[in-house]
Amino acid sequence: MAENIYSKGTRVWFEDKEHAWISAEVTSVTKGNDDVIKLVFVDDRGKETVINTTAKDIRDGKGGLPPLRNPPLLETADDLATLSHLNEPSVLHTIRNRYGQHSIYTYSGIVLIAVNPFQRVTLYGPEVIQAYSARKRGELEPHLFAIAEDAYTAMAKEGMGQTIIVSGESGAGKTESAKFIMRYIASVNPPGSTTKSRTKFSLDESSEIERQILATNPILESFGNAKTTRNDNSSRFGKYIQILFDGKPEIVGARIRTYLLERSRIVFQPTTERNYHIFYQLCAGAPLKERKDLGLDTDITKFHYLRQGGPTSTPIAGVDDAEEFRATQQALSTVGISVEKQWAVFRLLAALLHLGNVKITPTRSECSIDEEDPALILATRFLGVNLAEFKKWTVKKQIITRTEKIATSLNAAQATAVRDSVAKFVYACLFEWLVAIVNESLAGEHGDAAERAEMFIGVLDIYGFEHFQKNSFEQFSINYANEKLQQEFNSHVFKLEQEEYMKEQINWTFIDFSDNQPCIDVIEGKLGVLALLDEESRLPAGSDASFLQKLNNQLLKPTNKNVFKKPRFGNSSFTIVHYALDVTYEVDGFLEKNRDTVPDEHMTLIATTRNPFLKEVLEAALGSVKAIDASHPGSPSPSDSGSGGSRRSSLIPDPGRSALVASSTSSNPKRPGAAIRKPTQGSIFKASLNALMDTLSITNVHYIRCIKPNDAKKPWEFNPSQVLGQLRACGVLETIRISCAGYPSRWTYEEFAERYYMLVPSSDWQPMIQRLELKPLCSLILQRTINDPDKYQSGLTKIFFRAGMLAALESLRSEKLNGLATIIQKNMRRRMAMKKYNRLRAATIRVQTWWRAIMAKRLVESMRKDHAAKLLQTQIRSFMQRSLFLQVRQSVIMFQSRLRGARARRVYKESRFLHATVLLQSLFRGILYRRIYHGDVKHMICLQSCVRRRLAKKQLKLLRAEARSVSKFKEISYRLENKVVELTQTLQKRTEEKKILQSQLAELEQQIQQWASKHEEADAKAKSLQTALKTAEAELSRRDELLKAKADVERRLEDATAKAAEKEATIQKLMGEITTQAAQLQSQEKAFANGPHRNNEDISVITTLKNEVSSLREQLNRANAYNALTRGVRDPPSSPTFAPALRSEANQPHGATLALPLTNSRHQRRHSSAGVVLNPAEYRTSSDELMLDVKKSHAFNHRAASVAFDGDDSLRVRTNGLAETRSYDDVAEEKIRLMQDIKRLDEDVLTGLIRGLKIPAPSTTNLAAMKEILFPANLISLVTNEMWKYGLISESERFLANVMETIQSHVMSFNGEDAIVPGIFWLSNVHEMFSFICVAESDMLQGIGPGEENAVREFDWNDYERLVSVVKHDLGSLEYNIYHTWMQETKKRLGKMVIPALIESQSLPGFTTSDGGGRLFNRLLNSNSQPAYSMDDILNLLNKLWKSLKSYYTEESIIQQVFTELLKLIGVTSFNDLLMRRNFSSWKRAMQIQYNITRLHEWCKSHDMPEGTLHFEHLQQAIKLLQLKKATPADIEIIYDVCWMLSPMQIQRMCTNYYVAEYESPISPEILRVVASRVQANDRNDHLLLSPETEDVSPFEPPYPREVSGLETYVPAYLNVSHLRRLAALVA
Repeated sequence: MAENIYSKGTRVWFEDKEHAWISAEVTSVTKGNDDVIKLVFVDDRGKETVINTTAKDIRDGKGGLPPLRNPPLLETADDLATLSHLNEPSVLHTIRNRYGQHSIYTYSGIVLIAVNPFQRVTLYGPEVIQAYSARKRGELEPHLFAIAEDAYTAMAKEGMGQTIIVSGESGAGKTESAKFIMRYIASVNPPGSTTKSRTKFSLDESSEIERQILATNPILESFGNAKTTRNDNSSRFGKYIQILFDGKPEIVGARIRTYLLERSRIVFQPTTERNYHIFYQLCAGAPLKERKDLGLDTDITKFHYLRQGGPTSTPIAGVDDAEEFRATQQALSTVGISVEKQWAVFRLLAALLHLGNVKITPTRSECSIDEEDPALILATRFLGVNLAEFKKWTVKKQIITRTEKIATSLNAAQATAVRDSVAKFVYACLFEWLVAIVNESLAGEHGDAAERAEMFIGVLDIYGFEHFQKNSFEQFSINYANEKLQQEFNSHVFKLEQEEYMKEQINWTFIDFSDNQPCIDVIEGKLGVLALLDEESRLPAGSDASFLQKLNNQLLKPTNKNVFKKPRFGNSSFTIVHYALDVTYEVDGFLEKNRDTVPDEHMTLIATTRNPFLKEVLEAALGSVKAIDASHPGSPSPSDSGSGGSRRSSLIPDPGRSALVASSTSSNPKRPGAAIRKPTQGSIFKASLNALMDTLSITNVHYIRCIKPNDAKKPWEFNPSQVLGQLRACGVLETIRISCAGYPSRWTYEEFAERYYMLVPSSDWQPMIQRLELKPLCSLILQRTINDPDKYQSGLTKIFFRAGMLAALESLRSEKLNGLATIIQKNMRRRMAMKKYNRLRAATIRVQTWWRAIMAKRLVESMRKDHAAKLLQTQIRSFMQRSLFLQVRQSVIMFQSRLRGARARRVYKESRFLHATVLLQSLFRGILYRRIYHGDVKHMICLQSCVRRRLAKKQLKLLRAEARSVSKFKEISYRLENKVVELTQTLQKRTEEKKILQSQLAELEQQIQQWASKHEEADAKAKSLQTALKTAEAELSRRDELLKAKADVERRLEDATAKAAEKEATIQKLMGEITTQAAQLQSQEKAFANGPHRNNEDISVITTLKNEVSSLREQLNRANAYNALTRGVRDPPSSPTFAPALRSEANQPHGATLALPLTNSRHQRRHSSAGVVLNPAEYRTSSDELMLDVKKSHAFNHRAASVAFDGDDSLRVRTNGLAETRSYDDVAEEKIRLMQDIKRLDEDVLTGLIRGLKIPAPSTTNLAAMKEILFPANLISLVTNEMWKYGLISESERFLANVMETIQSHVMSFNGEDAIVPGIFWLSNVHEMFSFICVAESDMLQGIGPGEENAVREFDWNDYERLVSVVKHDLGSLEYNIYHTWMQETKKRLGKMVIPALIESQSLPGFTTSDGGGRLFNRLLNSNSQPAYSMDDILNLLNKLWKSLKSYYTEESIIQQVFTELLKLIGVTSFNDLLMRRNFSSWKRAMQIQYNITRLHEWCKSHDMPEGTLHFEHLQQAIKLLQLKKATPADIEIIYDVCWMLSPMQIQRMCTNYYVAEYESPISPEILRVVASRVQANDRNDHLLLSPETEDVSPFEPPYPREVSGLETYVPAYLNVSHLRRLAALVA
């Protein structure tokens, strides 16, 4: 089988200098003698390569053979571990293909490879975070968020710390990747959280600590990042961020550790590079005043430390330094650094810039500094040090001997180095202080985050392996760290491989992989590079040359020949063989960078600074050194205690301090003669790195390798050689080598049997599959296809294969399928030939039949012609004889007609003469008779006129008498009208006088209270101060005067009260006169009724007069109501909450002392048909009775009012429309008693009517009457209205509060789909109650209230007005809450259904498929597992909603709002899910989804909602895309035309994720690159996912209030509410 690996047509890879690897194809395979095989290859450039090998070498896979290329189907695989041929060129080619398709992430086993796109991509929005939340790794496309979710889930499940290592070279995107990971972790809610969504969509939803964690990114970027030739935002330090979680798990804090800050960048930057961002931000963004105070300028070329990169170094394209400065300030404020402290930081940064401008003038052997140098003055002032001392020790140094101290001068270069060392030292201290402050802020509100934390997720953003043309101490330290991390990575991968083998219980041997421990020993061993470097650094006369000599002496040994080498040329470098490649380091500067110390004189000078902030910075930096010296580096081991409190501190290891500053100070006193051992940078870095490795060893590690595709930072440009070097450096290829050493390919038994069952006869595999004997079937397949048992191993659930075996199996499978295809083609061609022969034979027979028919037709035609000629002769002869006969016959007939005509004319003439004679006689007789008739008629008319004239004269006399009586009635009416007007004016005038008196009375009472209080104060003073007797006596006399004034005021008050009583009497007298006049009018009307009959004109006049009187009476009543309204000032409505003290606040002064009669003190009552207030029965006249009759006739014509009664309780309208007369007092008392029985009323309403209500089942066929649905709202409104009628305002307030609270709690007690029916039912009823309150409010604004004459207590208008406004607001809020409650439950339920029902279910027969195949097993075993939900479930839910909304009389606006939101949820959720799925989107799946969408379209159209289908447009076009052809660029253009709603990024993702069937050709990489090229850079409208629909409900838009046409008193018979039933009966 192995000989077939390099068969003709096999594609392989050859190395290439330009492209790293180039593809070639086997063109010929020749077998020679002695098992020699000659292979001829031709690459893509046409170059031919010949390799001679043997079958044994091919079987053993010996070197020299080119690596095999994967089939096209796998060349864009999203996981490199799934490749059939797992080799270096295949990995590179797969990453290149995916990058060309704009897929920047690829899995490689446990590693995520991230290739920098050098362009902003829309892959990190809230919708993408939500898509990856709670999804397992591998379900969606590779992404950073998948790794973060994997870490978060593992931490929450296992309770173990997690670490995500983000590594790569400068410019690969490490910093951005770490930021996005932190954003994801801060945006995801805990699994058991009570919040509605798993993700947070804005910073407003995040906690304070989460915002602070995200704020650390701009801070550390500003102070630790800089522009380099490779990266515009390169991190010049390593950092490890621990995000701490409690047991829930929720974020409680964080901790940051930094490593190896690049100090040299402070004082020097190469060409085109910049210093740290913060300096440029400060110069560009500082306000003018502060910039002037700090001596800064926007022109950075004025500062030596900023201009060394040249004019092209700044500004950075697309970056606004001023805006970044404001963002940095905002971030500093977020982490708790005050504005004053921020400007102290900026002042220190300005001091460093001025320090770089200090000019050092060289002389012959020494140098000098001008004391008047402005830069020196500003630098020393901001640093708070003595100028003279600073100048002195910058140009001089002090040598201490046993007996004396000697000061020597420095040259200019040495002095510049001293100046720069001070700048580097201060900036390093500042950076360390900043990290300490950030950690203090992230330690939680009380600084107890470490104690509360039980687990953590660490994000390690660390520099990748570096290899430049000249490598120094920085590259040595970075590569040392990468060696340690690579060792951890290799052991981790090895451990995972071995665990997998042990779990499957296969026969295996330990995998041997290249261990880099010798390299690490050379670096950190006892006599390693670091130890020798520290030793040489501590020697006063140490030099780089002596250091190199020691290295060669100690390490150039046979044991280290594979790790440490001496270069052939040059004596200033050494070479270390790293895991990635050999790196040669130049020793120049090693000692100086390792020491990195400041002269003791400057240290002493800085330590005595006058700048308190600088002192604080130094204490923070030097304190970290003491902490490292005092404690042994390491990580605490987990506690054995099981309690959570003892576990927390032990489970969160400290990964070590960072960037520690070497100091001359020490915690121990210096011994005489002993040398000061300063910690070197190498020892500090080694200690912190060991602590970091200890931390990583007790965590579960996740790896992200960032790759830089090109050095030019061009978007979507791929340099294969550069990427290949990075793949080697980051350990990805090492992972592949470890995997290939064992069994890299592994398949489950079911997958293997599904894929390769055809390699054995159907007689073998068919019964085994039916009996589910998959393992024996797989063994049979392997035995018959693979001869070498070492090439595979069978585990418990999987089969493990050596590298390349799957490719061999694929080759056998292709041969088998090709053979079967050939058989099918042979039989199909035979069948087609037979069909063609049969068609030709049938056509020949048909042609013969046609010719025979033609000959027969010709014979018949000749016979028909002969017969036709004979027939024609016969007909002609017959025609001639008949014509002759007809001619003779016509002549005879004409002669006879002439004779008969002459005789007929003669008879006609005689008859006409006789008829004229008779007519003349009849006309003459008629004239005579008409003359006699007309004479008789004239005589009769004359006689009738005489009689009628006599009757008319009598009638005229009667009419004149009647006219005189009407004129008199008019005069009386006019006088009565004038009198009423005068009375109204008098009443208004006296009411105004009464108001004035009331105000005066109030003022007098106030004065009395003031004087009384003053008197009490004076009396107290008299008792306490015995010495001031005269003053007390004066006060007593004054009090007497006040008492006299009070008596005078009381007397005036009594007079005013008497006058008011007189005016009241006058008013009563006037009312009596009105009554008398009305009685007179009534008697006149009776007399008039007994008089003569009125004609129509008189009746109309009388009706007009009555209407005028009625309008006058109505004006009088409205004037009384207006006086009552304007009697006191009303307070504005209270806040919309139920206040228990509502009545007590409004019952105070108004109407307490002076009260008008009841008829004047009440507002106009609310009526069902008109707004007229009727006087009591004893004051009614006959005209009142007439108006009442009119109202009775219209009592059944309801209008929009809150209650249907007319204010007179003696006239009630039953539900059947009949009038009933009852005793007013008995009915009112019983109603009041029922309403005041709080216990029974609450029991009936709250328990019986709300909680125990049996809601009618929704149905659109048998629709219930409106009263059967809305009776709870009607009954509650009826009780409320009756309470208001009888003045029970406070009782109604309590009643409504309990009702609303009970309704809300009752609706919220339902979960899931059960909440729909009660939610919609009570939503409709609450809206009915809301409409009733709106009507009451409308009447209230018109001055119409519900008060009754015999109320329990006087109707308080202020209480009523406040209560109506409060109840209206609370009912609106209740309506909002009910809608959101059941709508949220519905969206939760529907959200669970959408994906299984619409995307995963397969209801269309004939097009079923499954992820990755499975069609055979589905057909044989019929075991296609159905999703949890189907489309029927969604349609049933929508139907239930529709029925409920329609059955319960919900407004159309609510129905539209509900289904718009739900259909949008279906469309957006399904589209986003389909877009993010892997190995799923095929044309068959598109057919299934199209069928499901069609069912939704039909549902929308059948329910009169055609606009609802618009929410599925994105999904519809995505399905069209899956069904369209995608073979040529023209096909892609068609896709863009058809799928016009999809963005280019969405089309690109759908094409990339397209799942190719076995008989389909995969989409070529060239076509995918064409699709990817349509994606525009930085297009803000080009989003990958639609805005996700969360479980949150959109704002509720309440409909308009309904028209309430009377309150129904219907109470269902099944309700056990006797108390409420009786009350409704009384009202009815």
